[in-house]
Amino acid sequence: MSDLMLKGRAIKLGDNISTDDIIPGRFAHLRSNLPELAKHVLEDGAPDFASKVKALSATGEGKAILVVGKNLGLGSSREHAPVVVKMSGVAAILAKSAARIFFRNAINQGLPVLLCDTDKIGDGDELEINVTGGKIADLTSGITLSCGKMPAIMSAILGEGGLIPYIQKYKDFVATG
Repeated sequence: MSDLMLKGRAIKLGDNISTDDIIPGRFAHLRSNLPELAKHVLEDGAPDFASKVKALSATGEGKAILVVGKNLGLGSSREHAPVVVKMSGVAAILAKSAARIFFRNAINQGLPVLLCDTDKIGDGDELEINVTGGKIADLTSGITLSCGKMPAIMSAILGEGGLIPYIQKYKDFVATG
């Protein structure tokens, strides 16, 4: 399997972003309308998040890379939280740590989550990410970060765009690469 590469700009937020922060409870009624729900991702904690993601897409500056601190996805384990993050326009997430269920839900939805030290990444930095190889180049600052190498099966799931497309293609969990 070839390396999965992404390039984009960092949108940096802080620590302890729960699934309830990602999807504020007052929008829970939109669970059956995910495109509408995606418009409200992180609305309370980062009111300018949606406009930053949209601006990156509009200017052609690359994809949005969500960069956060520790404890991403803690809380109620809303399985649609990573779905709407991806639908909002985020191509990948870099975090110091993430709740295990959020991490796996994100991978299953085709949204890469890489665990690394995000302290040296600045808001707006241009990033190049080798998801498969676990390397992040901050093209703005010139630093390179390492993160845990993605297991082959998770890389294969991401390469197919998520668990459902992977299963549709292979009909089972097949060792690849």
